[in-house]
Amino acid sequence: MEINLQLKSLADKITQLKSKIETEESTKHAFVLPFIHALGYDAFNPLEVVPEFTADLGLKKGEKVDYAIFQNGEPIIIVECKSWKENLTVHNSQLFRYFHVTKTRFALLTNGINYQFFTDLDDQNKMDEKPFLEFDITNLKENTISEISKFHKSSFNIDNIISNASSLKYIKEIKKQINAELENPSNDFTKLFASKVYTGRLTEKVMDEFKDLVQKSISQYINERINDRLNAALTKETIKQQEEQATPLEEESKIYTSEEELEGYRIIVAILRQKLPTSRIVYRDTQSYFGILLDDNNRKPLCRLHLNGGKKYISLFNDNKNETKTAIASIDDIYQFGKELLDTVGLYETE
Repeated sequence: MEINLQLKSLADKITQLKSKIETEESTKHAFVLPFIHALGYDAFNPLEVVPEFTADLGLKKGEKVDYAIFQNGEPIIIVECKSWKENLTVHNSQLFRYFHVTKTRFALLTNGINYQFFTDLDDQNKMDEKPFLEFDITNLKENTISEISKFHKSSFNIDNIISNASSLKYIKEIKKQINAELENPSNDFTKLFASKVYTGRLTEKVMDEFKDLVQKSISQYINERINDRLNAALTKETIKQQEEQATPLEEESKIYTSEEELEGYRIIVAILRQKLPTSRIVYRDTQSYFGILLDDNNRKPLCRLHLNGGKKYISLFNDNKNETKTAIASIDDIYQFGKELLDTVGLYETE
């Protein structure tokens, strides 16, 4: 199963079960271990996932971090878990202390719903105070899933993740700043726009007025862009529907030609080859019967087979083209009507 499907399945499971999960230990088993499994690691293999991972910290002995994920005999991610009801904070966390005594470059703090990935971008071998990747697993975006997949066992590469972590960290912080400015524009942000459109002196009163104008302008601009995209999408969908209506779909055929009907056709061809080339013997299947014609001409029926009902029949035609329907036990009985079939051919050839 692809990682995006596994993460969605886990998100659905969390939504259904979290009200029944009471402890940190239950959170680990119900939410965190399935996430580690989604990354491709075997939680039951002590060579890949080590629970209660211990590293000696100077004089402090026996402290444990909840999990360490290993690759090639070295820890690549250490994981600290909290109950899903707890807020995450790295202060006084074992992650800080363990980070510099292990060879890992990544630390994960999670309560099974919120996930925070850390590395050492600011000071080498010292865990950053802020995560470079942070998400709520019950509300994942496509770009976030792409970043999570970089930690998958099949594609894990320290250099690639580290080189991308810096961008992720700053993009996250910039987005926070943008959100703050949109909610309450700062003086610097307001001045950036006011100075470009207002020719007078930017007094405190003018700045207060422009702060409100900037906020309204940005809000309207965003709404207009959203509406433009929605209208474009609706227009595209409308055109598609009109094209589909203009080109009605062909009704699905209810006619099914069975192998038994084809075998019956081949028997008749074998009989009639005494007088006719096979190219002149043509079948047409209908809902009610399987017809065999001379020269693909409806006015020259050679016979009709009725094989799809409870009983089987063959219809033959006399010199007045009147149809006679006769029951048969199986298609092998068609050989009994060789003379009648050849007589019918002779009738049409005489005409």
